[in-house]
Order: sequence, then C-alpha cells, then structure tokens
Amino acid sequence: MAFIVIEQKDKHPSEITPDYTLYMLGEPCPYPAIATLETLPTLQEGEILEVLSDCAQSINNIPVDVKNHGYTLLSVEQDGATLRYLIKK
Repeated sequence: MAFIVIEQKDKHPSEITPDYTLYMLGEPCPYPAIATLETLPTLQEGEILEVLSDCAQSINNIPVDVKNHGYTLLSVEQDGATLRYLIKK
C-alpha cells in the first residue's frame, strides 16, 4: 500500500475514521469526481468524507477539485488499483 499525506495532524491516514464513505469502485471517470463534489456540500463543517475509487484519472481530478472548492484533502492512499481519498469539509 502506498500513500501520500497532503496534510497530517495527529493521526496517520489509516487511523482516521471517516464520517461517510462514497464507494465509487467500478465507476468510470468523471463520475467519482462529480459525485465527490455533489456529496461534500451535504456534510457538516469538520466532517470527513472517504472516497474509494479505482478510476486512475481520479488522481488528477479529485485533489484539484477539492482544493478549488475550499475543502481540505487530508490524504490519498493507493492499494493496488484502489485509491482512497480522505477529505475534510
């Protein structure tokens, strides 16, 4: 398993418990990025969304979209083809 830590507070990304999970495995791009941007506004401030995707292009979309819309990307982890994003509202 490989991971990239964008912002790390007191916990390792694998120790962070998300409030919600958006399961996008098997969904082609751009759907994981679109669904992420549609879901994030429904969260309360400070809540964490976990996005699971196996769309390789999502690594180019989700981090940029998250930043451009004012959310915080806590981490990106990769386990085989699966990408795990932790995003804080």
